[in-house]
Formats: sequence, C-alpha cells, structure tokens
Amino acid sequence: MAGDLLLADQAFLAFRDLLFRGEVRAGQLVSIAELVERTGLPLAPVREAVKHAESTGLVRILPKRGVLVIEPTSDTIRSCFHLRCMLDQEGARLLAARLEEAPIRALREEHAAVRDQAFSGITLELQQWAMAVDWKLHLALSEALDNPLAAGVYASNYDRITVLQQSRRLLPERIIPAMDEHLRIIDAVLAGREEDAAQAVRTHLSGTLRWWGIGLYGD
Repeated sequence: MAGDLLLADQAFLAFRDLLFRGEVRAGQLVSIAELVERTGLPLAPVREAVKHAESTGLVRILPKRGVLVIEPTSDTIRSCFHLRCMLDQEGARLLAARLEEAPIRALREEHAAVRDQAFSGITLELQQWAMAVDWKLHLALSEALDNPLAAGVYASNYDRITVLQQSRRLLPERIIPAMDEHLRIIDAVLAGREEDAAQAVRTHLSGTLRWWGIGLYGD
C-alpha cells in the first residue's frame, strides 16, 4: 500500500511536470493511456495522480473520454488571479506592518535589475528570469501569511496559474509594466504603508488581467 502511495505521488509530480513544461497544455484532452506512456509509470498510480490533479482543479476527468486539462477561459483566469490577489493583499499588509526589510529589499534589487536589463533588450533568458522574479514576490507575500491552510490554497492556485500561463507565449512588452507594478508593492511594504501595499496588489491584478485581454468583473 505504501509503495502504491509513493508511486502515486511520483506520478502526480511527473504529470505536473508535463503541465509545467507545456508538454500537456491547458485545454488539452489526454487519455490515461497517454499519461502512462509519458510518465513511464503504471496505470494504477497514474489514475490516482489524475484524481489528485482533479481535486486541486488542474484537470477534469471526463468519463470514457479522457482527462481535460484546466481550460484558459476568461472566468477561470479571472478566478485564479483574483484568488491570488486576495491572499497577496493580506500578505502585503502583514509585511508592511512588520517592516522586515532585508528579504524584501533584496527582492527590490532583483526586480530593478530585471527592469533595467529589459530597457537594454529583451531575450528569452530575460523573460524566464522575469517570470521567476515575478513569482518570488508572490510567494513571499503568501509566506507572510504564516498560515498552513492558506499555504495549501496558494500552492494549488500556483499550479493552476502556472499551467494557464503555458497557454500564452511570453510577451516581452509585459516585463517592464509588471516589474513596475511589483516595485510599487515592494516600495509600499518597505515604507510600512499597509493600505498602499494592498492597493498596489489590486493594481497589479488589473494589469495582469489586461495582459490576458479580460476585465476584472467581466469581458
């Protein structure tokens, strides 16, 4: 039994890796047999992995049809980013109240470095760095909550957003605005301005949704 659970965990991580790399994409319908082949793991743990993925909102199991990966619809995108925003706002407030400068100042320097380099020219490597730096701030905001239940929600939502992002090509023109939006969050946190930090998070949500071509409250 323990061996089956271990294999199921391996299968879930292998499946998630396929999603994160874009080898299985948002909105794609795949069969269990295909996932068995791609992961190289037995049928039973792959089935358990798919059930786990469904419980976290990554996929839907369609009886007799296969596994449908989360679809990049306007409602799904809006819901995922809005959820992140709600948690990020509280994280930003808490960080601003604590005035713990060192980690956040280091994040500021990294954001500024990405932004400065973007003005000089945008490469694929810079785009990948920008995405990594972008998530560093969001994860720092989630960690500031110091709440295991919220951490679980945030982790599942991180997975969903990561898969959804694979459905769009990286857009160089989004890097500088995104870094600017993040820098406003960071500067408000460093200044101890709790409400300004929360507002900056909301502004970032609006910018992110505009990048997706959707509105906060409807298309």
